Amino acid sequence: MTPVIIFNLHLVLGYVAWLLCTNVYILPRLKAMSLIEAQRAIATLHSFRFFGLVFILPGVVGHNLPAGFAPFAAYGDFATGLLAILALLTIRLRSLFWPLVVCFNLVGAIDIIVDYYHGATLGLPPVSGELGSTYAIVIIYVPLLMITHIISLYLPLRRRSELTRAATV
Repeated sequence: MTPVIIFNLHLVLGYVAWLLCTNVYILPRLKAMSLIEAQRAIATLHSFRFFGLVFILPGVVGHNLPAGFAPFAAYGDFATGLLAILALLTIRLRSLFWPLVVCFNLVGAIDIIVDYYHGATLGLPPVSGELGSTYAIVIIYVPLLMITHIISLYLPLRRRSELTRAATV
């Protein structure tokens, strides 16, 4: 198999595995929590995105990684992580907490989408071995992050829909 096939297969299977896990273990637990506690759990996971700065740490990724991929990925993760930490710090100030929850989810999801776009247009799959140890971040951690961004944005909409249905019955 070529590096492109392996990389794409890893990426797809990373999503499949996390979707299966999420459907059975994570989503039912988040739905059972209060909305604040569910958002707190998701923000806690995303607060570790400062780790994305490893993409620009000399010696961690290879020298042949496409120029322009690593800095955007690193700083997008860093910004998302800081926003998630700010959300956690303001949990008692709901007027700050909720905008920060929306913000870290939008910034984080956009970061991932743009990273995928950069990866594809800059030719990352053929040289994916240049990711070095960060390969695991892309294949294992990023699918979970994207899935939890979607869940985080979905949960408040779901709760509003349930309240609306209950009020009309």
